[in-house]
Amino acid sequence: MFKPFILVVEDDAPVRNLISTTLKTHEYKYIAAPTGEQAILQASTHQPDIVLLDLGLPDMDGVEVIRRIRSWSNMPIIVISARSEDSDKIEALDNGADDYLTKPFSVEELLARLRVTTRRLVMMQTEKGASVFVNGKLRIDYAAGCAYYGENELHLTPIEYKLMCLMAKNVGKVLTHTYITQNVWGSSWENDVASLRVFMAALRKKIEAEPGAPQYIQTHIGVGYRMMKVE
Repeated sequence: MFKPFILVVEDDAPVRNLISTTLKTHEYKYIAAPTGEQAILQASTHQPDIVLLDLGLPDMDGVEVIRRIRSWSNMPIIVISARSEDSDKIEALDNGADDYLTKPFSVEELLARLRVTTRRLVMMQTEKGASVFVNGKLRIDYAAGCAYYGENELHLTPIEYKLMCLMAKNVGKVLTHTYITQNVWGSSWENDVASLRVFMAALRKKIEAEPGAPQYIQTHIGVGYRMMKVE
């Protein structure tokens, strides 16, 4: 199984040691950086597959690290931070973070987030340039502009289809309300977010066996949505 090479960016030595020990125990290769400047240097020099990033760094805010890495790379960035407000999560995600883990966290949760991100990496490599997306029973034929659930074609509105394609192309990644509405409607007003909830509810009814217990589209309350990888 593919094991990603990971950059750990954390200035708190006990937390950094916990993460490093966890990665080593589970046979991940990794390097560590205690500051933002060192993180950017390590990222550009070693080209890790995934970055685990603390936001409260001594020399710069972690969001600035995200911005600077995003200026030249799409490598997945998982934020690990004590900041638990929705506004902090939204700022990090809107600036390019892929996921957000709040301290204190369990080792099992960290490993689960890494597995999700690793599957997304593998899927991106496998489906690069592919015209068909497959996730569980869900299938999207981009060339034909059609989507299917099992053997049945889904009758989607243009907005529902755009939403599904956007989430499929970012499977495993948390997308904020702002990111989604700007990509689908070209704006991000309050009524756009309200419309998004309506469309997302309608889309779930068409692709979820149990809309009340969704398997494909996960809600991050106050933040946004994520399409999960389904086996």
